[in-house]
Amino acid sequence: MTQKQLVAFFSASGTTRRTATQLAGILGADILEIEPKQQYTSADLDWNNPNSRSSLEMTGSSNKLELAENALDLANYEVIFVGYPIWWGKAPKIVEAFFRQYDWKGKTIIPFCTSGGSGFGSSDQALKEATNEQANWVQGRELTNSNPKAIEHWVSQMIKS
Repeated sequence: MTQKQLVAFFSASGTTRRTATQLAGILGADILEIEPKQQYTSADLDWNNPNSRSSLEMTGSSNKLELAENALDLANYEVIFVGYPIWWGKAPKIVEAFFRQYDWKGKTIIPFCTSGGSGFGSSDQALKEATNEQANWVQGRELTNSNPKAIEHWVSQMIKS
């Protein structure tokens, strides 16, 4: 892969951040953290509380999905790896909001996730819809607790295909 690459990620707990940082280092890619305008607190992330911010966002009961401003110029990138944790078996709605913010036509998107047990599943489906399916999507995978060797292996498999 010789195209200009970006690793964009959302991480509430730091797990996805660690994986994204390792991936960006292996690829020699730029990195961007997808951040909400209002940072999440530990109470916001309490998935056992149906009234927590994350619960309300994931059940569609909240429309407060504003992103922090960033200087991303997507035109500079051809291949974008996007990482996120799995919440309720899906990508967090804040990641979906990120996808709705840009024009993805002609871009190659490679998703990856971290998960406490749900796995990758169809977590990218809503993200594909958020791009109006104008991007070229490569099958993603779960990279929870992946060491650099496992990430390197995944990247080398993608280059071969």
